[in-house]
Amino acid sequence: MDLKPEIVLLDAETLGKVEALKEIENLGNLTIYQTTKNDLVAERIKNATIIITNKVLITKEVMLASPKLKLICVAATGMNNIDLVAAKELGIEVRNVSGYSTNSVAQQTFASLLHLQNHIQYYNQFVQNGEYAKSEIFTNLAYPIEELNGKTFGIIGLGTIGKKVAQIAESFGLKVIYYSASGNKYDVEYEAVSLTYLLQNSDFVSIHAPLRDDTKNLITAKELVLMKSSAKLINTGRGGIVNHTDLAYAIDNDIIAGACIDVYAVEPIPFDEPLLNVKKKQKLVLTPHIAWASMQARETLVKGIINHIKLFINK
Repeated sequence: MDLKPEIVLLDAETLGKVEALKEIENLGNLTIYQTTKNDLVAERIKNATIIITNKVLITKEVMLASPKLKLICVAATGMNNIDLVAAKELGIEVRNVSGYSTNSVAQQTFASLLHLQNHIQYYNQFVQNGEYAKSEIFTNLAYPIEELNGKTFGIIGLGTIGKKVAQIAESFGLKVIYYSASGNKYDVEYEAVSLTYLLQNSDFVSIHAPLRDDTKNLITAKELVLMKSSAKLINTGRGGIVNHTDLAYAIDNDIIAGACIDVYAVEPIPFDEPLLNVKKKQKLVLTPHIAWASMQARETLVKGIINHIKLFINK
């Protein structure tokens, strides 16, 4: 390609400060928007050859209004915000980046679980608000801490991230079992089990599956009642896999012992998100879809986008 392409980044705020973004400026005429509402997309990309988007919706109508558009780079793994059928019809390449967040998601999975398991919030507040200074003994056993060692860790979705989580789980002395919604069999030492068996026998259930027709609402009231009352649920996979109305009920009625949730069916969450109204908030860890977003993961993601752009330019 002789002329520098017009490159438009539609939602830079979702990437934060990433040094690698500077390299894109050398590849074309880069225009950066921090956020872009749906009604502004067509206007902003009408002259673009390449667009970069994380979550902005790219419809067929938008593509038709952008006659120069040749490449869509998705700053994520999931591409459900792109009309892939329309892109193919119009000869527009769509490229995502996979594998960039494996370590980040695995780390957040256990950061959230350990925060909940070890009652970090309670004990931190106990010391910081001066209660420990008033104590007559050297410790506080109000919320007993149970060790992970020897317990069973059930993983739903044993892809790249699921396997990384399994490795870390083993280092804590946890027994790992897994359920594959797709029916895939993996060459691993972990036991493949049914969803029912996994829910009934796991002390921790960690979700790392994609959102598809067969995983949407995979965990509802019917599944939650199968779990041990002492079990905890972790979802750093995809929102929509767990029914949050049912989960909120399960938390407040002691059907399960707790949950760590990083992903939601609607993001940002609405004010009536069921988990915001849970009464037993000490049993919950809620984070705003940050498991993917370590500094290193975001740098790797942008470098992946740069590689896609370079390959396109050098055709």
